[in-house]
Amino acid sequence: MTQNSSPHPAAPRAVLFDAYGTLFDVYSVGQLAEALFPGHGQALSVLWRDKQIEYTRLVTTSSHGAHYQPFSVLTRAALIYAIKKIAIGAYSAGAKREVDLNSKEDFQARHGDQVERLLAQYQHLSAFPENLAVLRELKGRGIPTGILSNGDAPMLHAAVQSAGFAGLLDHVISVDPIRLYKTDPQAYALGEQATGFKAEQIVFVSSNAWDALGATWYGYQTLWVNRYQLPFEELGTQPTRVGSSLRAVLEFFPA
Repeated sequence: MTQNSSPHPAAPRAVLFDAYGTLFDVYSVGQLAEALFPGHGQALSVLWRDKQIEYTRLVTTSSHGAHYQPFSVLTRAALIYAIKKIAIGAYSAGAKREVDLNSKEDFQARHGDQVERLLAQYQHLSAFPENLAVLRELKGRGIPTGILSNGDAPMLHAAVQSAGFAGLLDHVISVDPIRLYKTDPQAYALGEQATGFKAEQIVFVSSNAWDALGATWYGYQTLWVNRYQLPFEELGTQPTRVGSSLRAVLEFFPA
């Protein structure tokens, strides 16, 4: 079921997708996280994602981006933070403190292998089950498609290849060259530059409400894929449409 908050938008010409959380399930690392940290896998995967996004905002808004670091670096940093916080929680619950978490050497000795295994898994995140068929359908209808993501190019290439999306996306756009993360307007502008279309001619698709809002503010037609029946951001603006799966994007392009 799709909700449409803008009844008379212009007919779109292209589609851009957010990657992490929209095409690729960032919480699919939870199973491995649970195996490595029994009883804490879900909490770890959620904290990892939240801290990852927090870091993108921090480095974008502080000192005009002077502290920028690539998404892969922030992803590693966020994972290390999440593991440390989980470990601190375990110590508070009575577990024996076996490492000094402020010592890089002690942390590496205790958790280095776990960090590398989870980061390797992040290169092969599961795609949501309907996504491949939707991308093939858009390709068959002749609709230009692409990714516009915070991820850096090697991460995106690995994820696209792993999901079997190679050849189905005309553009894979990373914000890395401009050293600014979404929701900075310059990040969204990359979609116009790559496709040659104006924002109002492009559908931007995201499962992240903050991203759908930022893209709407920028001027894109937007689809918020609300897979988990969550409320949208309470800032006075709604996306063009809301759907429960990626298939809702096909409604923008009647066959």
